[in-house]
Amino acid sequence: MKTGRWFLPGMALLAAECLLGAPHNAQVDELVIANHILASIGVLDAYGHVSVRDERNPNHYLLARHMAAGLVTADDIIEYDLDSKPVNANESTGYTERFIHGNIYKARKDVMAVVHFHASEVIPFGVTDIPLRPVYHMAAFLGPGVPVFEIRKAGGVTDMLIRNNTLGQALAQTLGDKPAVLLRGHGAVVVAPSLHVVTGRAYYMMVDARVQAQALQLGGGKVHYLEPEEARKAAPQDGYERAWDLWKQSVTRK
Repeated sequence: MKTGRWFLPGMALLAAECLLGAPHNAQVDELVIANHILASIGVLDAYGHVSVRDERNPNHYLLARHMAAGLVTADDIIEYDLDSKPVNANESTGYTERFIHGNIYKARKDVMAVVHFHASEVIPFGVTDIPLRPVYHMAAFLGPGVPVFEIRKAGGVTDMLIRNNTLGQALAQTLGDKPAVLLRGHGAVVVAPSLHVVTGRAYYMMVDARVQAQALQLGGGKVHYLEPEEARKAAPQDGYERAWDLWKQSVTRK
């Protein structure tokens, strides 16, 4: 009898999980918070998205349905395989550019979280010959360089969106082993070993781009970027945990 009492609710919970497309667990809650943080600090607006590799199955990832990040709830999280096919959801409810996430997770076993965003600060560095470089120690992770993805090389003239696995694979190849990649005329993608770190990286990449542009606009002098060894030593930081705690409090405060 004791076993039966636990078994039936367990089956009901499993059924509910299947309807949602992903279990409601701590990782889902953290992904919701990451969506809200990235919206509140100006990395994401009505567009862009953040995902996390499923801790229960490394060949799956979790991503919200097609909606603005600031409005995401736990019920909006969908589980995908690495071909970006939903496990238990309608394919039409997903982001058009979910293929960015699936192909990066497929190519990079070290990546646990991905952000794609369109902040205007990063756009100039994807459409000019001026490379985005670390001028600010909080963005030292950019030290290895930031490649630029040219979609015309992979798909000809398109609407600029990563709409399929072919384009997603090409983007992942351009990213290579780097922590970030720019998409010409489109935005950027940042990867990291956790949601906390990818959130911090996306924010400070945006800040670094703004500061570098300001430094270049001053004119009349050389811009002093972080030296490679400085960037290597500064890059670890603290996982941006202090920033995460502050941002989390700001979006969860009643």
